[in-house]
Amino acid sequence: MAEERDDPTPGAGLVNLTFVGTGLLVGTSIAGAAAPDRFGLTHAVLSCILFAIGTGGLLWAYALGVSRSRADLVSIPGLFFLAGDAAPADVRRPFRIALAVEVVAVVVAASIRPYTEVAFGVLAPMFAMGLMGAWGGRYGRFPLRASEETS
Repeated sequence: MAEERDDPTPGAGLVNLTFVGTGLLVGTSIAGAAAPDRFGLTHAVLSCILFAIGTGGLLWAYALGVSRSRADLVSIPGLFFLAGDAAPADVRRPFRIALAVEVVAVVVAASIRPYTEVAFGVLAPMFAMGLMGAWGGRYGRFPLRASEETS
């Protein structure tokens, strides 16, 4: 008999998707830095796709944050960076690690091969930021707004 978790992590699919995208980005960053003529275009296309997904995630997070702000005190750092108590540490940590790994990988690759397609990689960290924001907008915990009583 399989043991089921009583409290599964909400939005685990977003965390997993972030790591898949980060892994692909690191792989193409290494390949692009090693052989820009062969893998530079692949890296640039992947970076642009990840940038587009991340931008969509940020826009979705913004829309969710605006709609939730009627009832909750949604903060920008909490929404987009899961700051404070917006997310548990086991959610916040993987997103931040993925963002840091993406930034380091693309900056190093672009530093090794500047002025090539590999430099498009600097767009890609928007992916982790966008999915982190989407998680915050959908599952983030924010304090309730105080009810406004008119006298």
